[in-house]
Amino acid sequence: MQRLYDFLRRHPTGVDVFWAVFLLGISLASETARGESRGTHSPMAIIPVVLLLCVVIALRRRMPERMLLLAIGLGVAQVVLDVETTPADFAFLVIVYTVAATGTRWASRLALTIGLCAAPVAQLRWPNENSGALGNVAIMIFQTVPFALAWVLGDSIRTRRAYFAQLEERNARLEKEREAQAKVAVAAERARIARELHDVVAHNVSVMVVQADGAAYVLDAAPDQAKKALETISSTGRQALAEMRRLLGVLRTGEHQEGGEYVPQPDVEQIEDLVQQCRGSGLPVDFKIEGTPRPLPSGVELTAYRIVQEALTNTRKHGGPNAGASVRLVYFDDGLGLLVEDDGKGAPHELYEEGGADGAGHGLIGMRERVGMVGGTLDAGPRPGGGFRISALLPLKPAH
Repeated sequence: MQRLYDFLRRHPTGVDVFWAVFLLGISLASETARGESRGTHSPMAIIPVVLLLCVVIALRRRMPERMLLLAIGLGVAQVVLDVETTPADFAFLVIVYTVAATGTRWASRLALTIGLCAAPVAQLRWPNENSGALGNVAIMIFQTVPFALAWVLGDSIRTRRAYFAQLEERNARLEKEREAQAKVAVAAERARIARELHDVVAHNVSVMVVQADGAAYVLDAAPDQAKKALETISSTGRQALAEMRRLLGVLRTGEHQEGGEYVPQPDVEQIEDLVQQCRGSGLPVDFKIEGTPRPLPSGVELTAYRIVQEALTNTRKHGGPNAGASVRLVYFDDGLGLLVEDDGKGAPHELYEEGGADGAGHGLIGMRERVGMVGGTLDAGPRPGGGFRISALLPLKPAH
């Protein structure tokens, strides 16, 4: 049964042709039963009218407006030629419904007007001699109702189809919006992963490279210093591995794991350890805290730590062998200020004037993204008198 239904839906014109042939047979059989003539009209005028009305049925869905005009012309011909109504006139009801459901607006209005006028015109042209005036009026009203119902049904179908089309369009638009949002989320996640990888790898590897170069330089002359440098390399490597495990654990589970093998996110309190690590790698760092320390949101904690980490890494990379740095943390009433300065050569201008691209890394880009995510501001550029300066202001919100 479902296959038959699907076949009929795929071939609507074939279905209409079948009903047109069926209506043609009924009409011809009816006229034959009536006799060769009825009233004053010629029986030869019935056949073309019936045939053309059946054509209206057959092509109603392919050409609804044209079939409506053809039906109107046939109705006028019936009135002029005195061809009384036949079963084929059922085509008027069908075409009114079809145009109301699928035709243009002007055709729909015209179909309603003609449908409401058809029954009165037919009743006036061929009144029932056995009924009085009131009887003919009742018949007229009774015959008008089907035309009105046909138009209302067709217009309801049109409205329903338009509603479903609107729903489909809305669903398609929402699907595109969801895809766009998913792409934005993926891009944001990729940027976050890139920032984390850069911060974890670049800083620790930079420390390890500096210590390895120093160990190689003093290996023969000062074995104790070389040993200390190797120990620093070992501890820095372990720290890098721990942070990498934490990052990979977050990526796999989507949650921060405390305890176990994943270390917690670095915070402001660990900046002092970071400074000590840099001092141990040979970079003099002056560290001060001003104001009263207070609890910070976790995002601000991580942002402050990463900014200092990246700034000190850049000092080692670009400041030169004799560079020194200073780190200031200032707690304001409504924000946390960070100031990291060095007295080295300074970074190339393209690092801070062209977005912060640093070879394969994106240190300053990551800083600006992190600061922007917590609603802060960042300024990076050359320092008067030489060197480089990075200052940031992060908004403080009560930690919950």
